[in-house]
Parts: sequence; structure tokens; C-alpha cells
Amino acid sequence: MGNASNTSVFTSTLSEREDLIFGTLYLVFGLVSLLGNSLLLLVAYRKRSTLKPAEFFIVNLAVSDLSMTVTLFPLATPSFFAHRWLFNQAMCTIYAFCGVLFGLCSLTSLTVLSAVCCLKVCYPAYGNKFSPSHAGVLLLCVWAYALLFAMAPLAEWGSYGPEPYGTACCITWEASSQEATLYILALFIFCYLLPCLLILVSYSLILWTVQVSRRAVRQHVSPQRRAGGMHGPMVKLSIAVCLGFLAAWTPYAVVALWAVCRGASQVPALAFVLSAVFAKSSTLYNPLVYLLFKPNFYKFLSKDIVLLQAIRTVLCCGCLGTVLQPFPPGDASTHFSLGFSHHHGACRSCSDAFECFSNYPRCYKLPQGPGPSPTPLAILADGATDQPGLKSAVQVMVLVTRRRSGLGAASVAGEVLPEGIMKDLL
Repeated sequence: MGNASNTSVFTSTLSEREDLIFGTLYLVFGLVSLLGNSLLLLVAYRKRSTLKPAEFFIVNLAVSDLSMTVTLFPLATPSFFAHRWLFNQAMCTIYAFCGVLFGLCSLTSLTVLSAVCCLKVCYPAYGNKFSPSHAGVLLLCVWAYALLFAMAPLAEWGSYGPEPYGTACCITWEASSQEATLYILALFIFCYLLPCLLILVSYSLILWTVQVSRRAVRQHVSPQRRAGGMHGPMVKLSIAVCLGFLAAWTPYAVVALWAVCRGASQVPALAFVLSAVFAKSSTLYNPLVYLLFKPNFYKFLSKDIVLLQAIRTVLCCGCLGTVLQPFPPGDASTHFSLGFSHHHGACRSCSDAFECFSNYPRCYKLPQGPGPSPTPLAILADGATDQPGLKSAVQVMVLVTRRRSGLGAASVAGEVLPEGIMKDLL
């Protein structure tokens, strides 16, 4: 435990009832976080052969959250129940170091993930060039960034010590020197303020791009034939990530700034413990967001489980890709309508263009002829035509059929965003 002076700072300043409440919360958080992040890693392992580069950051997020869970909760939870820190000063430093390292790694992973998603949706000309090697380099940068700030207190730029409530450890908020004050301010600016702005700007641009694309599609698709598309999951995922980030890290940032400006002694101990609870709640919130709102992961989680498959149909009906399906037999024309399909049969070779279109996007293999291969027409928001892949492009497939009378009929099918981009993100 240490000497007498250490014993006094490692004694809880909360009431026994408050310690019991927070100890119970930590116990629940630890178990849910362990289950959620383990499931997320299991799903990632099952779909490892089809993981997209952007999904590497989700895996890294689960690794850092799981690491935080197994290193922090087993030490803090019994300390709350014992009404004092049960370990020595060395374990206090290790606890604080792990908390800062894995916490900043999770936070930075969320930030880089938002920037990558924004690049792929809003600037596909550059985003489509994002490769696994690029993701690997960025992951190394994420860990180096977190390690830099976690190692700083060990190099005497700031310091680690017991929290004001006495049953856990973190950065010493009582700034005893100018260097310690600068370290806390640097954490606030580079580990909260800038990541927060980048996440909000990135997902705002994504939502704006989706909205512009939807307006363009509405000009070419009648209300009866408008598909729900994949904008629903994208909106939900964006809002959930932003709200989760703000809810988890804003209390800690506010308390840190309060401690620097007014002094840690002027901040109630209950404020420190509540901010720590909110920060650690991110370890269970992050896996729930990606398991519930990312259909690509949720599909693997609920596969072969009838009950979860039924829930998926209800909750994620708007997450399914649009396909072109024929009208029932007997219709005068050979129109194709937009709809949802759960059928994932084998893709057979197409004998003609219309057969390929009827199976689009599950089967889109036009026969190769001597002439130039046809490409889908991209209609921009202002009505101009161009090739797909531009920032504001919306892919629109126009199918022209001929009735017996000789008059032509056309059906228009649109996608809010190119399917390849949506697969990368969802």
C-alpha cells in the first residue's frame, strides 16, 4: 500500500453509499464492455477476408476499448467497494498510464475513422484510392499519437497520481507547475477540441452529401418508386458516433479545464468521478453503435439466429440495398420496379443487357462485345451529365422497354450513393 502519506491520498473522499453505487456501475460497465467488444472482434474475425480498410479502425477501436476494460475495471471496481485504493503507487501509475493510452487510442481511432469516411463519401476520387497499406500507416500514427501523450507524464511533463476521490488514478489535475498546466491544456486542445471539431465536420459533410444526392434522385424517381436506400443507416451511424463521442469525453474535458482555471481543490470530487464514469462508458457504447447500426457487422452477428434475424428485418429494413425486380407476370410491359430483396442466390451469366439489369446490383455482368463497354450514366445535382465517381454524382440506371405497340417505356432506378462506397461504410 505504501507509507502513511500515500495512505491518506488513497482513501476515498466519497461516502460509502456513493462508492457502492459507482462500484456497481463499474462492474456492470466492465461486463457489458467485455461482452460487446469481444463480440465485435469475433464478428471482425469471421469477416476478416472481406474487411474494408475503413473497418480496420473499428477493429482497432474494439482492441483499445477491450484493453481499457481488462486493465482498469478489475482494479477500480474492488477499490470502490473497499472504499479505498487497494494497490500501491506503482499500480496507480500503471493504471493511469493505461487509462490515458487506451482512452486516447479509442478517441483518435474514432477521429481518423470519421475523416476516412468523409474522404470516401465526399471526395471519392481520393477516397477510392485508400488502401489497406494506408490504413496500416494511419493505425501506427494513432498508437504513436496516444503513446506520446501517455508517456509525457512519465517524462515529468505533467504527472500521474490518485484521483481526488481516492479510489482510482489518472493525471494529476492539481497543476503544481507551469509544465503541468501546459500539459493539461495540450490534452484539452489536441485530444478533445480538435478531434471533436474534426468528427463533427466530417459527419456533417457526409450527411450533407447524402442529402444532396437524395434530392438529385428525387428528380428522376417517382414517389411510388423511391427506395429507402442506405441513407437511413448512414444517418443513424453518424448521429450515434457524434453523440457518443460528446457524451463520453465532454464531461472529462470540462472538468479538466475547470481544474486548470479554478484549481483542482475547488472542483467537487463527485465531478471527477462522474466524468470518469462517462469516459469509461465509451468502452461499452462504441461496440453497441457499430454492432447495431452497421448492417455489414450486424449481418454476421445475427446470421443463423432466427430471433435476431427477425429483429434485423424490423430494425434494419431500410439498410437493404435496392435491386431491380420484375413486375408480376401478365403486366403489359416489361418494366422493372425498385424493391428490397433478401435473395442472395448464385449469380448466373447474363444472356442480354435486360437480364443483367433485372439482377442489378447482385448480378451486373454485361456481355463483352467488340465495341466499348457501356457505363452507367451519372446525373449531377445541377442536371449535368458526367461519368460516375465525382463528388456529387448519383448513379441512375435507365431501363427502356418496348411494348407490342412499338412505343417505348422507361423506368428509372437510382442509388443515393454508389454501392461500392456504401459497402465500405456500412
